[in-house]
Amino acid sequence: MVGPMAHSRARANPADGRPPVRRAAATVAVLFVLVGVLGFVPGITSGTSDLRFAGHGSGAFLFGTFQVSVLHNLVHLLFGVVGLALARTVTGARAFLVGGGAVYLVLWLYGLAVDHDSGGNVLPVNDADGWLHLGLGVGMIALGVLTGRTRR
Repeated sequence: MVGPMAHSRARANPADGRPPVRRAAATVAVLFVLVGVLGFVPGITSGTSDLRFAGHGSGAFLFGTFQVSVLHNLVHLLFGVVGLALARTVTGARAFLVGGGAVYLVLWLYGLAVDHDSGGNVLPVNDADGWLHLGLGVGMIALGVLTGRTRR
């Protein structure tokens, strides 16, 4: 579309003019909310009848791979909502990405240290979750650092 309507429509796009770190944080946060919701959806999450509030006994698997529980899904939802709130400012967005990435690296370490069949596996996590947490941690920190740079 060309002409005055195209220009006003482009300006109305909320992503236009937002710093990249805010867009990145908002995108990551929306993905966490989506994953939190999908963790309750039968068909996307297998074994929803075996979904437990917490612990390694939960028999539900998001995408048939990532072990989830009600607590695990709620953590994703809360993390996403907090991320959306923090994405409203550059400082908050950077804190969400870098700080959240650090939290996911700690979760990765937790997954390495905890016996997956023990009561200590509260969230629960499995090997697939561990690899995902490592990737999320590194990816979120990289996004926070690379998109949060100020230009001179």
